[in-house]
This record gives sequence, C-alpha cells and structure tokens, in this order.
Amino acid sequence: MTATLDKIVHPDVEYQEKTNHRKIGIGLGVAGLLLGMVVAVLGIVAGNLVGGAGDEQTVAQLKAVAFGLNTTALLLLKTGIAVVLLGILVRIWIRVDSVRQSLAVLKPEAEVGTIATGPIDTEHGAATVTTTAPERMALHRMANTMWAPMAVMGVMAVLGGLVVSWVWAGNVGTRTGLGAAAWTQGLQFLGEGFILSSIAFLLASILSALREGGGEVQEALGIPVKTLEMPATAKAFVVLMMMGLMIEIAQFGLYVYITTFDDLARYTLWSSWLGPLRELGLGLLLAGIVLALATIANALGFQFNRIRDIVVAGK
Repeated sequence: MTATLDKIVHPDVEYQEKTNHRKIGIGLGVAGLLLGMVVAVLGIVAGNLVGGAGDEQTVAQLKAVAFGLNTTALLLLKTGIAVVLLGILVRIWIRVDSVRQSLAVLKPEAEVGTIATGPIDTEHGAATVTTTAPERMALHRMANTMWAPMAVMGVMAVLGGLVVSWVWAGNVGTRTGLGAAAWTQGLQFLGEGFILSSIAFLLASILSALREGGGEVQEALGIPVKTLEMPATAKAFVVLMMMGLMIEIAQFGLYVYITTFDDLARYTLWSSWLGPLRELGLGLLLAGIVLALATIANALGFQFNRIRDIVVAGK
C-alpha cells in the first residue's frame, strides 16, 4: 500500500506535466458551497415556521435534514482542501528533478573539501549536516501511508451519518428518532475528524517531501546536506492532531452509548456537553493544522536560503 501511495504522490513525469488536482479541489469546494446554501434555505424555512401552530414537527424534521446536509457540505469543502494539498505534494516531487538539474547548471565550481557533519544553527532553527540525504522519519512514513485511509473513512462516516439523519427526520420525537440523532452526530463528527486528520497527514507528507527532496538535491550535487531538525511547532502539531482525533473517536463512542438511555432528561444532559466536546476535537485538529502550515513556511524559507547559498557559493 505504501509503495502504491508513494507512486501517486511521486509520479515519474516531466515537470511540465499538468495535473487535475486544482480543478477537482475547486469543484468539490463549489459543490460544498452550493450544498451549504441549500442548508441556509432550509434554516430560513424552519425559522419562518417557528411559533406556528402544529409546525413543531416540521421544524424538527427540517433541522434534522439540515444537520446532515450541513456536515456533508463541510466534508465536501474539506475534501476539496485535501485534493488541492495532494496536488501540491505531487508538484513538489515533480519539481525535485527539475531543481536538481537547474542547480547543477547554476552552481559555481567550488572546492567542497571534507564535509564537517553534525548539528548547526541557522536562522530558521537547528539543523544537521550530513553527507547523504536523510532517511524518511517514522512520523513521515505514517503520514504518507495514512492520509488516504483517513480520507476514505471520513467520507464513509459522514455519508453514513447523512443517511441516518433521514431516519432521524422521519422519527422526530420518538425513541428511534433520538437514537438516530445520536448516531448522526457521532458518525458525522467522527468523519469530520478523520478528514481533518487526512489533511494533517497530507501536510506532514508535504514536510516529508520538502525534507527528502531537499536532501536528494544536495546529495546529487555532492555538497553538504543540510536538514532542519523537527521544530517545536511540528512537535506541537503532532500532539494537537492526536488529541483532536482521540476526542472525535471518544465522542463517537459516547454518542453510541447514549442511544441506550431510556431517560430523556439523562439523554438531554449528555447531549448538552457532547456537542462542545466534539467541537473541541475539531478545534484541536485545526490548531494543529495551523502549526503544520507554520512549519511548512519555515521549511520553505530554509530551503530558499539553501538554494541561494548553493548558487552563490557552490556549497
């Protein structure tokens, strides 16, 4: 499986080759936006019915349908983001060969001499000098393997919750409806957690590609291979991501648990704090993604400076 996914993100094509990731990602984003507009219309309709005699059932049904559709719209938007990030990852690897060839021409002749290996300090953080490209880290191996399964499970969970939301809408005010409501919320937010985790894994894979690709280029040129150490932002990103994912898995289990309740008051009490809990999980995942983006920005700055040094000094 890992070899297959590596081939997807590291295709053997020329750097001029065009990919369709951007178009697909934008298409998914537009679809998510349109579905979100449908949800907004349902909300307006439900709002106009509030207070009307005999409309309570209709309002509750509209809210159930809108919940399922709203989370599905968010899924489409996040999947669009994931596809665009996948395209960026593919373009990074396609560009590695072209950068290697370009720098071989631009690099001035310089006596490299014996390469002094070991830790160094740079303006972008601690780094290490080696004679060969760094091996893929265990975290990066996991990220390169898990982004696809996470995306698939996320889509399946959200769509499963969407189907159950129709059961919820058709059984409002009954025990079956309460159970379907819990399953809908648990499944769909579990799916949202999975798709955000897929995005996080793709960002980690981008960091992996920058690290490996940069090392391969430097090694091919016969110069010292300088590689950034994992910064604090990357470590915090991993912690926040894992915490967020664990919370989303836990909230799903707890939503399944409350389907066994016969006491409506107890069910309502648990539901009142499970909502904020699931949002906390998504918040932690999003905070981790912010740190991952900050780490990528720092890595790009390091590589730009490294390219400048190679072109100016040849080492």
